[in-house]
Amino acid sequence: MRLATTLAMLMIRFYPKHMTNASIPHIRLLPKRHRRVKMGHPWVYSNEVEMTPEVKDLTPGVITTFENAAGEPIGTGMFNPRPLVVGRILSTEVNLKIDEDYIFNRLSRACALRDRLFPEPFYRLIHAEADGMPGVIIDRYGDVAVVQINTAGFSLLENELQSALKRLLNPNAIVFQRSSSVRTMEGLSLEPDEIFGKISERTELIENGLVFLTDLASGQKTGWFYDQRGNRAAVAAIASGARVLDCYCYLGGFGLNAAAGGAKAVTMVDRSEPALALAQAAATRNGLNNICTFEREDAFSFLEKAVKAGERWDVVIVDPPAFVKSRKDIAAGLRGYRKLLRLAAQLVEPGGFLFAASCSHNVDETAFSEQVRHGLADAGRTGRLLRAAGASPDHPVHPFLAESAYLCSELLQLD
Repeated sequence: MRLATTLAMLMIRFYPKHMTNASIPHIRLLPKRHRRVKMGHPWVYSNEVEMTPEVKDLTPGVITTFENAAGEPIGTGMFNPRPLVVGRILSTEVNLKIDEDYIFNRLSRACALRDRLFPEPFYRLIHAEADGMPGVIIDRYGDVAVVQINTAGFSLLENELQSALKRLLNPNAIVFQRSSSVRTMEGLSLEPDEIFGKISERTELIENGLVFLTDLASGQKTGWFYDQRGNRAAVAAIASGARVLDCYCYLGGFGLNAAAGGAKAVTMVDRSEPALALAQAAATRNGLNNICTFEREDAFSFLEKAVKAGERWDVVIVDPPAFVKSRKDIAAGLRGYRKLLRLAAQLVEPGGFLFAASCSHNVDETAFSEQVRHGLADAGRTGRLLRAAGASPDHPVHPFLAESAYLCSELLQLD
């Protein structure tokens, strides 16, 4: 009888499928390994957990109770035995029900914050851990939502998330993107996008009073980079009467903000023909096409030719895609930033301005700033740092997860 009872308890404790609140498994951390999580860090690493055979057999993404080595509960989270980060803490509340209502409450809180921050419904609605939804990205384009789910836990809750979004926003369309390579780290497959509802070939969005156009079906990432909103406004503020060069312009975010800020002429460079077509259409839409020119070319090639030709601009913007995709790319990526800054700095008029940014997760603010200084020195330029900034506030940072602050930027005036 005692053996049967013990076996039944083990089945309740570790049975991986069809979990109810009463039967969620418990994940025990090793001695002294709970302190960081207890302080508020939302991640649990594989070397912090008692990885018993039963634990290793759990369904990736299952809702669990995490506990310290003494068996005292720490909180509720999601567990995946496959990646380095095996646990994602959702709450210090034990036996918390993670369902559609939980997701709806998270979405509602995040939406209330964004609506307080921005006058129109164009923003990042959910930014992963900082909004209590690990691995989930949701960008809002008015009545369209674009969703990325990059963790196994929320992949199991995709239907609940979709229902919660409909309850909150009643959008005309929801686009689920499942092609991000980070999904593979969680054991998730890469799949084509799935669209519920109808989207236009060109979706409009409003930023800083300007109308931009994006292609949500085939554009980069979620269609638009809301993270640079504040930095684009900062560049626009110093653009009056200036000749502006915007490299890696994509859909014209920096360039058109500068044009609206009173720039005399704006040159936008990108190698993507579809992106340039949308940028040009946005320039026309905002009545700025008369001062904007568009060049389809690789940015490094354009910059090198401009340096050789002795060209100069009053404001030079370089906002490239991530040069560092993984830790093994760090050395090469840092050399790339240094070269980019060397070329860009040579094109700035004395007294002019240089804006540079990095969106590489593996390059922190210190490392990026060092490459900016190296690039300036290589170009024989100096000046002063006016502004160092990260992402706009719809991309909040979890206070115990500093490494999630991926965007670095500097605005300098050069002598």
